[in-house]
This record gives sequence, structure tokens and C-alpha cells, in this order.
Amino acid sequence: MQTFHCDHCGQLVFFENVTCETCGHALGFLTDLRTMSALAPAENGLWRSLNPNAAGYRYRMCSNYAREDVCNWMLPEHDPHNLCASCRLTEIIPALGMPQHRTYWYRMEQAKRRLIYTLSTLGLVPVSKAEDPRQGLAFRFLADSVHSGPVTTGHDNGVITLNIAEADDIWRERLRSHLGEPYRTLLGHFHHEIGHYYWDRLIGGSVGIAMFRQLFGDERDDYDASLRRYYEQGPQPGWPQRFVTAYASAHPWEDWAETWAQYLQMVDALETVQACGMLLTPANPNDPVLVSGAHTSAGSFDQMLARWFPLSYVLNNLHRSLGMPDGYQFSLAQPVIAKLRFVHEIVTGR
Repeated sequence: MQTFHCDHCGQLVFFENVTCETCGHALGFLTDLRTMSALAPAENGLWRSLNPNAAGYRYRMCSNYAREDVCNWMLPEHDPHNLCASCRLTEIIPALGMPQHRTYWYRMEQAKRRLIYTLSTLGLVPVSKAEDPRQGLAFRFLADSVHSGPVTTGHDNGVITLNIAEADDIWRERLRSHLGEPYRTLLGHFHHEIGHYYWDRLIGGSVGIAMFRQLFGDERDDYDASLRRYYEQGPQPGWPQRFVTAYASAHPWEDWAETWAQYLQMVDALETVQACGMLLTPANPNDPVLVSGAHTSAGSFDQMLARWFPLSYVLNNLHRSLGMPDGYQFSLAQPVIAKLRFVHEIVTGR
């Protein structure tokens, strides 16, 4: 994630902010300029951006910003849509009769906006099912029900369903501990499930399928049987030497989605480092060195990896200094690195 500043007072602001805590100006994300902006009211419910690059342009709040307070994205004045590019992807929202459901919906949309931002950084901009019924993307945020039963998080033909309980920190932590998943986060779910969507778009039926099968295995293996075997018998023996997570060993599709999620996580973190101008210049030449480099989506995978290892080392040491679990709890064996390289080459068209 890049860094953002209030255009009025210069204060650092976050991607999720709706108000500058220093000067009180309203804030919104300008999708056309991909930046946060301070806003000033204009006539007819419109807003004027204080960003110098938006001089003369006026914007409307996404309806989910203006009415529901679960978004902070803006639309250009003459955009024909009422919802922003992220909110348009949501096909079903939780029933709002229960107060906590609005909180869960907000957290879901918040994580999804980060996902969409990262995808657009990589040149992957999904469209909604309403715009492209065959290849478009839709999200359904559903709750367990005594009538319809439990909701299973997953992807099916461009529709990503997420159980809104994943937005409950206590529920998710209990399940994370039970399943032994170090990175069970709400954003992690979005990273994983969008991997299944892009497997269909970028791999299935393409010239890349042969290399995919060489690296990940044959996706034609019975998926349901593979998952049953995983949950009954556990991960494949010696999985850390071949897979990024235990769950990745369940089936080639899951291996791809877990690897894809790791790649997005690396892209996010390295863009943040780049935006902050972060450097490590240790006194001992044998210690990790991190230097600002080319943007991750444009640079080579080797450059990306060379920056990632020292960053993850420092990240884990910082977490331990705070008495917290490691921030990056994964070991990248050589077969995993080869899979990450494949993802990078697919994304960058190489």
C-alpha cells in the first residue's frame, strides 16, 4: 500500500480513513487517481477534491459511503454508477437486522477494497457479474442460518462466498487455532479465494496449464476426495519442503490459491516498504540488507525475492520485540519459490 496525506494539512492518513484527525476534512479514495484526497463540499451533494491533480473535478460519494457508512471511495461526477468499483462486486450483503452484521459487512468491504487496490496495482481489474455474466466477479457475504444451514467460504464460477463469521475476530481466532492456520485473516481469505477466480481466468485452458501441472500437480484429480483425505488424514508428509502451507497440499487448486495469496501479501508489503522509503543499513555486512527497488509488479521476481527475505526477517524480529507471534510464519522452500515465480510470470505476462 502506498502512503497517503491529507491534501489540506499534510497529515499522514490511512487507506481506510474518512476524516483527517488533524484538520477535520472529509477524506475519500479517488479511484481515477488511485489516491486518498481531502474533500470540500460542493453544490448538489457533490464534493470538490483538494488534490492538485484533481483540480476542476467534482466527485460523488459511493452510495455505501454516503448512506451506509461502510465505504470511503468516491466516483467522478458523471460516473453512471451509484456504487464504486469495489462495492459493485458485492452481490449479496448480510441481513442488517442484527446490529453486528453491519460491523461484519463493514469489515468485509474494508478487506475487499484492499484486495481490489492490490489487483489494480497488478493490472488485474475485475468487473462485476452484472457487467459480464460469463467472466465477471461477484461476492456474497452470508451468515449461518437454521433454515439454510452453515455457510461455506469458497469460489464457484466467479462467485466468491464468504461466511460473515470470518469478520468476527473471536470466532476466526478460535477456528485458526483449531485448524493450525497461522495466517487465517479476513484479508487472507480474500487473497485466497480470488486466486481461484484468477486460475479460471489466467490458467485453465491456457498455454500455461502444462507448466502449472508440472509445478502444482494435476488439477483434474478428484477435488472433493482430495479435501476429504486432507481433513481425515492431515497434510501430505513433508509438506513444508513442497508447499507454502499445509492446506496447499490438499489439491493443486488449493496449492495455487495459497501460493497466489502469498504473492499478493508480498506485493502489498513490498509496496508499503517502497512508499515509505524504508532502508536497512546494518553495521554487520552479514546482516539482512533491504534497499528500495523497482516497483514489485514491474521488477523481476529475483529482485522481489531479494527484498522480501530481509523484510520478513525484520518483521518477525519486530513482532517478537512486542511479544507477538511472528508476522510472517512461512518457510519458502525452493519448490515454493518456483511456484511463486510462476505466479509472478503469469501476472506480469512473462
